[in-house]
Amino acid sequence: MVPTPAGNTTMRIPLRWLLIPVLVALLSACASGQPKMSELDKAQYAWSGAIRWGDFEGAWNLLEPAYREAHPLTDLELSRYKQIQVSGYHELGSQVLAESARREIEIGVINRNTMAERTLRYTEVWRYDPATKHWWIASGLPDFWAGE
Repeated sequence: MVPTPAGNTTMRIPLRWLLIPVLVALLSACASGQPKMSELDKAQYAWSGAIRWGDFEGAWNLLEPAYREAHPLTDLELSRYKQIQVSGYHELGSQVLAESARREIEIGVINRNTMAERTLRYTEVWRYDPATKHWWIASGLPDFWAGE
């Protein structure tokens, strides 16, 4: 309690205690308004990790089912992916719309046979499936051999 000039005493509540309920309300509003975004972040994280660490079969499972059906992965294509090592995976920019997203990626890749390293750009195209509430990549696996 703090004495006032008139001799009365008042109780001072620190400002931070008044702001806590406001901050909690704001954070919960932000979290509830972005459920698809957090799912997109999880899907992109899984995709980036699979590509970065050379798990192309795992990345294949993150592709849109219609894409996988239309473009089956052959044993020959899979063996080509085993000839490279990804040395870097960096997001250059992104755009998110209601049911789709795009990310520009720069990928560093090393040819295991020649040990030559180069970089390439890849555009990820993501689609949201409201029926399954899942984000799928619709642009296929990166083509590490384009322009060679």
